[in-house]
Amino acid sequence: MVSVEGTALLEHVVTNAITGGVTDFTIITGYNGGPIQEYIRNLAVDLPCKITCIENTDWHLGNGRSVLAAKPNIDGPFHVLMADHLFDPNILEIVRTEPLPENGARLGVDLRLQNPHVDIDDVTKVHIKGDKILSIGKTITGFNAFDTGVFWCTSGLFDALEESIENENDDSLSGGIRILAAKGLMRCCDIGGRTWIDVDTPALLTLAQEAMVERSNATM
Repeated sequence: MVSVEGTALLEHVVTNAITGGVTDFTIITGYNGGPIQEYIRNLAVDLPCKITCIENTDWHLGNGRSVLAAKPNIDGPFHVLMADHLFDPNILEIVRTEPLPENGARLGVDLRLQNPHVDIDDVTKVHIKGDKILSIGKTITGFNAFDTGVFWCTSGLFDALEESIENENDDSLSGGIRILAAKGLMRCCDIGGRTWIDVDTPALLTLAQEAMVERSNATM
């Protein structure tokens, strides 16, 4: 709900996704979800899309459980997006360009390891070879890309998350991605220099504000 240029981060995510071709949303809420759900209900009135809210009662556990909470509401390929990431809507079109591997998924990755919008201590890092993801995590070494938080997935991601929880005791989204990667089912694509910002700190919020101003000026 943090404001960027007068608009909540979550609203930026939804409107950017609409621009990128999304028409049906499932938004997962957790801690203090009531005010967020009310905000979403009011937001949906004025937008050309369907928005459903689902509460994740295990919000205090790994973020993979938030993805799993959406499983009953998903039919067909779907994006997974982060509620605190600003992104160029064209990234959605990029990750959808190629067909998905059966039971697999694709992640938009940033090859710019010196990207000034990235908090190197917090960002999820990715080791890729060609269009395949070999490993992913915040602390991995030998990484050559960053996770932008924009995914295009089949229901195989749900299966991988459940396998990660059961067999690895890992309920993070990255845990599910690692399961897919081990099976050769996790693909990636370069976002080609397009903007994305994970707004996790006051400094990154300032960068996000500046990026929005630059974008506005560029389209005038």
